[in-house]
Amino acid sequence: MRRIKLARMNPEQVANEIGDFIINYTFGSKGGVMGLSGGVDSTTVAALTKKAFDRYNQHNKNQLELVGYMLPSGVNNKEDTKDGVYVANKLGIRYEIQNIDAIVNSYKTTNPKTLENNFHKGNLMSEVRASILHRKAATEGKSVIGTGNKDEDFGIGYYTLFGDGAVHMSPIGNLPKRLVREMAAYLGFTELANRIPTAGLEPDQTDFKDLGYSYDVVELITEGINQGFEYNQLINHEQVIPLVNKELEAYEKMYETRKFNSVEDVVNDIYNRHDLANIKANIINPPIAEITLEYR
Repeated sequence: MRRIKLARMNPEQVANEIGDFIINYTFGSKGGVMGLSGGVDSTTVAALTKKAFDRYNQHNKNQLELVGYMLPSGVNNKEDTKDGVYVANKLGIRYEIQNIDAIVNSYKTTNPKTLENNFHKGNLMSEVRASILHRKAATEGKSVIGTGNKDEDFGIGYYTLFGDGAVHMSPIGNLPKRLVREMAAYLGFTELANRIPTAGLEPDQTDFKDLGYSYDVVELITEGINQGFEYNQLINHEQVIPLVNKELEAYEKMYETRKFNSVEDVVNDIYNRHDLANIKANIINPPIAEITLEYR
């Protein structure tokens, strides 16, 4: 059976390619602003951006600055903000912390139903954060730098369209989560590379708990789709079956319940989410860094 090929990269080369992309798309501005959560995606983007800005600033009079904004709410783990501060201090960038609960709760006056449902409230929090970042960018003359990776944004559309999806550029939009972790370690953030992914929009939320599978599964299935594998081939594929079954067992052991009962259920869910990702990308489609990857 034909294997599903996964991407490999030269971290130094890709870091430079992404850095050049960031510089090109901040041209004419004073730098960039971004949400800094302490997670591996925002950490990697911050490190890549700071590295690119430092290189640019050595040879140019108009200096570029990166600013990280930590915008926690009551549902966020306090360790997330601590990790964000750690990243900012290690990189030597300016940062601000602003709790968004008061802004979110003010929506009781316009649409109280939004706050009665965790899903809608979570999307509202993401939209509030985006609004803050865009106003900061506008008043500082900077660009909003996105932190979405390939699996989340273009694999299954796991983001808020007018929240974390509303950015001026997508530096790691061609990197699957697996390679984002590899890049984070290369950039000196090994301790955060394997942090458990969470959107931070609902109490005790993790991406694995919410989705029912990891980004390794997302990458494998969506790469299979992109490489022309048919649905029946994927649900019976020798790479897919053991990985998905392993994760189904892990989910049941961790949460004492099953979100999906079979490989076919998981593949169906990813197919549906992948269709949604394509629809969302047609509504908001920020430029994505072109990078050199080898598939094997």
